[in-house]
Amino acid sequence: MSRLVSNVVPAAAIFAWIAISFSLQAQTGRIYTSDDYSRAANQLNAGTFALVDHAIRRATFISNDRFWYLDSENGLPTLMVADAARRTRSAAYDPLRMAAALHAAGVEEKDAKRIRPEEFDLLDEGRSVRITISGIRYRCALGAAYRCSVELAGPAGTPKPSLNDASLADFSPDGRRAVFLRDWNLWVREIASGAEKQLTKDGVKDYGYATDNAGWIHSEHAIVVWSPDSKKLATFQQDQRKTGEMYTVSSPIGHPHLETWKYPLVGDKDVTMIERVIIDVDAARVTRLKMPPDQHRSTLCDNLVCEAGWEDVQWAADGKTLAFVSTSRDHKMETVRIADAATGAVRDVFSETVPTFFDSGYDHVNWRYLSKRNEILWFSQRENWGNLYLYDAGTGKLKHAVTQGDWNVDEVLHVDQETGEMILTGTGREPSSEDPYYRRVYSANLDGKHLKLLTAEDADHVAAVSGDGKFIVDIYSTPQKPQVMLLRDGSGGMIEELAHGDITRLQAAGWIAPETFHVKGHDGKTDVYGLLFRPANLNPALKYPIIDFIYPGPQGGSFGTHGFQASRADSNALAQLGFAVVQIEGMGNPKRSKAFQDEYLKDIGINAIPDQISGIRELAQRYSWIDLDRVGMWGHSGGGNATVATMLRYPDFVKAGIAESGNHENRNYEDDWDEKWVGLLETKADGTTNYDSQANARYAANLKGKLMLAHGMLDDNVPVSTTMLLIDALEKANKDFALVIFPEAHHGYGPTASAYMMRRRWDYFITELMQATPPHEFAMPALLPAAP
Repeated sequence: MSRLVSNVVPAAAIFAWIAISFSLQAQTGRIYTSDDYSRAANQLNAGTFALVDHAIRRATFISNDRFWYLDSENGLPTLMVADAARRTRSAAYDPLRMAAALHAAGVEEKDAKRIRPEEFDLLDEGRSVRITISGIRYRCALGAAYRCSVELAGPAGTPKPSLNDASLADFSPDGRRAVFLRDWNLWVREIASGAEKQLTKDGVKDYGYATDNAGWIHSEHAIVVWSPDSKKLATFQQDQRKTGEMYTVSSPIGHPHLETWKYPLVGDKDVTMIERVIIDVDAARVTRLKMPPDQHRSTLCDNLVCEAGWEDVQWAADGKTLAFVSTSRDHKMETVRIADAATGAVRDVFSETVPTFFDSGYDHVNWRYLSKRNEILWFSQRENWGNLYLYDAGTGKLKHAVTQGDWNVDEVLHVDQETGEMILTGTGREPSSEDPYYRRVYSANLDGKHLKLLTAEDADHVAAVSGDGKFIVDIYSTPQKPQVMLLRDGSGGMIEELAHGDITRLQAAGWIAPETFHVKGHDGKTDVYGLLFRPANLNPALKYPIIDFIYPGPQGGSFGTHGFQASRADSNALAQLGFAVVQIEGMGNPKRSKAFQDEYLKDIGINAIPDQISGIRELAQRYSWIDLDRVGMWGHSGGGNATVATMLRYPDFVKAGIAESGNHENRNYEDDWDEKWVGLLETKADGTTNYDSQANARYAANLKGKLMLAHGMLDDNVPVSTTMLLIDALEKANKDFALVIFPEAHHGYGPTASAYMMRRRWDYFITELMQATPPHEFAMPALLPAAP
């Protein structure tokens, strides 16, 4: 009897403890309704973009004085043209009438609220305009009736490339002609007459000119750089004849379609190479540069073309010489070269070799060919921070540092070659800043003196500078406060406020600003920064599950922008459902010191992950309402890889994770990205390699939490095999997991499939972290792409 009592009493106590514990867990056992999901969905981009007024994201100069920008009110974007010298601004056209005219000319979208021009210019003294939508240029006559037409229309019966000519053209600086690809060769078309001319004739399959194929990204666009006088082209003949192939297979009724293209992998003996050429457009004459083939590499990203075109190739002002940078296969050596455009002769100017990897900037290539001065402005992290250095382009000798100190030049915006005056953005220099990632605007000089802060506001600044450097459009914001747009003079003096973002209606709809925080990284001493989205209707006496949205980098972290965004993926929506959500910029990412970014190079498979764990644990000490026993994580691409790596290598931390299209096996991913961050494939005497530790399948037996995997079968960026190898290992380890497959989706799932994936994600976290019940098959609204 005594034994029976002694056994029963502890069990009762345990059940009582469980009941009390569950009562303290927010949302546990709750039955969610469609109304709950609808309120959360209203926090997505489709619901919030129309609730923010006058929050300008960017401005673009179209002359020394005039610039354009999109100003939205009640969700309707109006294209404004401002004259900085005259202090005027007005709408360029009626957005409703323009939407109708563009639709009549072939633009699929009808809704004026969703038409956002990428490029714009005024023509005929304002009687007509040129607008680029989805890469296609339209010329639109204004007046009593708006009429638009595609600007690049060829003669009737002209053979076309495999895609629309107009979306693939690369226009000359004078706007008179455009080049495009046809049958692996370059052609030029006169805009006025539509007449065409073939520029190259020896291009053949897999050995064509100006080919846009890095394996993970590929298109029919031509990669070229026009000379300033519109007479010559810098490009290349791409040799991918021996490069290995990648395949995707469609799933139709009937015979499937096999898509095949060239895709080099880590460790391949034969990878894609480029043979540089200069083309005289009028004479259709090809001059080959007198040098061996170059690696298909950039000084910054894992493609030749990064954010703003082929920036590693720059013409002299007179078009007589061409400067470019050759990057080694492992991204450790950069060689600056200058070619004679007439003869093809090439000379080496200088080289830089680094122990890990080289970057010429962060989001932008920051070196410049200053041909009028016979100098090269060079970006380097040789002293642990991203600074600028001036070289003699004739001798290759370093003249001096242009900037120095423990901070980073983020982007070179303007250089006056006559005076040496510069305008640039930088990060981490102002010690009082709340966030070291905030960009500020500075003036400087090529002489290495006169560095001056132009923007005092503690916020993230996005700037546009007029061609003569006399005017700066400064747009600043924080994650909590919307954009303010100012017109400044070239010395930073404020001329006038042009726009001030208004989030009154957004806040009335229940929007809660994320909180910027900093915690210690995994080393216990380095500050790492993040955003915290508090659960809606927070009761500090309860415990809330926390979800970590992760992108590990190392080319960029989880934040995206450090400025204002009404919606950040679905973090705001998950908070509306009752989760705490964090996005943490872990170590191993850019825009801090070089050592900070190099932190995990010995094992890139855990890049930024230990900082997520230490950061969330510190937040839980700070806020007692965070429940460390209910941690979720999700991510896409590298974030999918990181989610699985966290669950397998730190199996007691994450209770539920969702991994979308993750690169779980980097030996099956593209050569350029991996060989930069991990290094060239090295096989040791025992058969192991330096890539083994990054293979998630290796740790499959460690899985403890609930895992959902997802992948698109037509993914031409991260091959679906990377997820299939993981699935095979999980099955062999007898592990349970959930799986979502999109038969017709690529790396980005598209609006419909992405909405489905988001609904499954919400359902999964509610079920596994809250032990609650989601609404059955909620119809998630179609998602909108993020505004530019």
